[in-house]
Order: sequence, then C-alpha cells, then structure tokens
Amino acid sequence: MAFAADCLQGKAILITGGLGAIGKVVAQRLLAHSAHVVVNDIMAEKEAQAWVEATGYASDRCVYINADVTTAAGAQALVEKALQSFGAVDVALCHAGMAQSCSILDYPEQDWDRIVRVNLRSAFLVAQAAARAMVAQKVKGKIIFTSSWVQDTPWPDITPYNVTKSGIKMLMRGMARELAAKGIRVNSIAPGIVAVGMAKRQWDTEPDYRRRAEKAIPLGFMQPPESVADAFIFLCSHASDYMTGATLLVDGGCSLYPMD
Repeated sequence: MAFAADCLQGKAILITGGLGAIGKVVAQRLLAHSAHVVVNDIMAEKEAQAWVEATGYASDRCVYINADVTTAAGAQALVEKALQSFGAVDVALCHAGMAQSCSILDYPEQDWDRIVRVNLRSAFLVAQAAARAMVAQKVKGKIIFTSSWVQDTPWPDITPYNVTKSGIKMLMRGMARELAAKGIRVNSIAPGIVAVGMAKRQWDTEPDYRRRAEKAIPLGFMQPPESVADAFIFLCSHASDYMTGATLLVDGGCSLYPMD
C-alpha cells in the first residue's frame, strides 16, 4: 500500500457515484484504509447490496444509499441517512458524473441539460448539504470534487463535459473561500484519461480516438483507476489538512500542453 492501512481510521466518508467504474475502486480503497464509507448511486438495491457484500465489509463499515442527488431533496436525504449511519460526515466526495461523446454541432439540448444536472448541479447540492451538516456539528471536514484535466484543456466532442468540469473548478474555489473560516477544506481531483468506462471503450474500438489519446498522454499509457483512488486517499487524510482551494492534478501529463 502507498498509505498506511489505518490512515483514514475514524473518518466517515460519503461518495456519490460510488458504484461507477472509478467510484467502485475509490470506495474499495477507502475501506481498505479503515474509513467508514457511505456509497451513493442510483443502482437497484439488490445489485448494489450484492456489491457491498462482495467487498467483505460489514454494515458498520460500508452502507449503500440509493438517492437521486440531482435534486436538493435527494442530496439532503442522502446526507441525513449518512448521519444516521455513522453519526457524522467527515468527508464528502462529490464524484457522480457522466460523459457523452458528440459533436457540439449536433449536441441535443436535453443532453446538455442532463450532463449539467448530473455533473455540476449534483456536486453543488451534495457539497452544500454536507457543508451544512459539518457546520451544524462543528466538524472541520473536507469536501472533494472530481474534476478533470479538461477543466482547462478542452477535449474534442465532449464540450458540455468540459464546461461542467470547468464549472466544478470554480465551485470548488468559491466554496473553499467561503468555508475556510468554518475549518472546512474544499479541494478537487483532476484525473486524466482513465482506463475504464467510455474512454476505455473508445480506446479499444475507435482507432482515431486512440491515436489522439496516445498523443495526449505524455506518460504513454492510460491512467489506472487506482491512481485516482490514491489521490482521494491523500486528500481525505490528515496529510492534506493544510490544503484548500486546490486542484490535485493526476493526469499523466495530459494538461502539459494544448491539443493541436
């Protein structure tokens, strides 16, 4: 392990989008480092519980909560259930998100609304609900957003996704500024081209995408999801206690130069 197995001992951590391709890896790593984890997603209860059981952790360590966090009511209900489960939310990981590949000339209005709702609106609502709970309990907690290297370097055919990640960057910085006096740290993680989900499918099946992606990654290979999880562990741990308003860029060098 890159970190001590008990480095998250006693921390109650909430992660949205926790049963996505990256979210599962993050949740498992948090558990392996002694955190109590509330996993949120919109997966069917039976399927989600099967995953929780497969982790090997009991319900006093890992809890699944189905909630639509694109609504204020859903985000508030999630935080309230997390408090009921573990008594506090020490860290909120606003990780839920989606991507869709389409030329901006053809991008449908309803798909624009959906990606903004899932990626940006949900992040704000969960962060706000978690911050309110932290303030009420006088918890000097942490809020961590999942951004992306494309927050600053646009990637073709996912412009609405780029926009949401750029929005998350400013949401993070604004919340960090406002909540610092409460002792709440707010940061984000910006991964690169991760070897799961849509990016991996395109890498495997679209030669043009692969050529472009290989050129965009100076280190020369797709990002392992475990490297994203390690970045989360660092920001969740006491090692990052003097960080707020920062983006932790873990992208294999993708953002070093603009795409041609």
